[in-house]
Amino acid sequence: MADQTVSLIDAVPRPESASTTAQIAVLATLAAIGTLATNILLPSLPQMAASLHVSTAEVTASITVFLAVFAIGQLAVGPISDRYGRRIPVLAGFVVFIAGSIWCGLAHDLPSLLIGRVIQAAGACSTSVLSRAIARDLFSGERLARAMALIMIAMAAAPGFSPLLGGALDHTLGWRSEFAFVGLFAAIAAVAYAAVLGETHNSTRIPLNPLAIAKTYFELSADRRFLIPAATVALIMGGLFAMFSAAPRVLIEGLHFTPIQLGLFFAGTVMIVFAAGMLATKLAPRFGLDRSIQGGLWLAAAGSIAILLVSMFDPEFLPFLAAMSVFLLGMGIVNPLGTAQALSPFGEKAGAASALLGFWQMMGAAIGVSLAATISHQAMAALGIVLTGASSLALLLYTMRKRAA
Repeated sequence: MADQTVSLIDAVPRPESASTTAQIAVLATLAAIGTLATNILLPSLPQMAASLHVSTAEVTASITVFLAVFAIGQLAVGPISDRYGRRIPVLAGFVVFIAGSIWCGLAHDLPSLLIGRVIQAAGACSTSVLSRAIARDLFSGERLARAMALIMIAMAAAPGFSPLLGGALDHTLGWRSEFAFVGLFAAIAAVAYAAVLGETHNSTRIPLNPLAIAKTYFELSADRRFLIPAATVALIMGGLFAMFSAAPRVLIEGLHFTPIQLGLFFAGTVMIVFAAGMLATKLAPRFGLDRSIQGGLWLAAAGSIAILLVSMFDPEFLPFLAAMSVFLLGMGIVNPLGTAQALSPFGEKAGAASALLGFWQMMGAAIGVSLAATISHQAMAALGIVLTGASSLALLLYTMRKRAA
């Protein structure tokens, strides 16, 4: 099983047929919609707060609410698609997402914006979680590994480059244009999905039994093979999204960046995550998953502590950038390897394990965003506290796993 896991991680994308390339492109689009809808707003949080007459910390609730609903929805969407197929839930998800985007674009106060974000997230969770299920429907073995590798590259690009796009839209058309863009993007993606993929779940339909579903989720949560790597990844994801949400306050309000400059900062983080992902594929076969993940956790913890120290002694951009880069390097190693380690022992429960892992990741993200907005009035200090707590707890948890093994 370990050999299979390393083989999956080490898979190198190779040229595919035109039809396969189109399928993978559509799947990558489905997977990226949720992070696009969140990260495109990041440069505009101060402008949104001023327009809605609230603080930037308060408008951050629009991210927290989105992530929480996104997380919970995944637990329901997976079993529903196993019963009724992929096509109806995906298309319904697109319709709901577009409706939520329109609502958000027309919102004139924070409660109305939050309602729209709930609607958006309810639609986005369907397209995101089912992108992995559809990939399993279409591909197997090495072809599945190559497809997932390409999809993961696209998913890594979305949160990095979308703030740059959001900053440009905010600068030229205002923050409401960002909701118009994601709604139009979803409409085009829906047409592409219907044209290229359609229904892919042609195997036996699993009855929708809430008790059986709950039992499966409970069994996974109690299995330390899933529990510890999944919880480790969720903690690190909480830190990552805390960074996403706090960066506008740190850079725009604290260091006087423009929205475009903030977008360039996020685009630069993509390069670090890409480098970390490539490094992870080299580390895992050579040192094994356990040692590679633990090394990534040490990097994440070191970067987190450095951010906290920077906030206390030298709150300038270059020291902050250096510390954040170390955290991102560690996160980029832990996330893919921890995900593979959590899912690999559960081939017969892959759908449920994927949904539960997604739930934990997004709940960790929601908690991280909420804490970064409320734990301190000083944004960089709040971020340092959240990152240090999350990465240190993840390192301690994973170290306990190794000792118990």
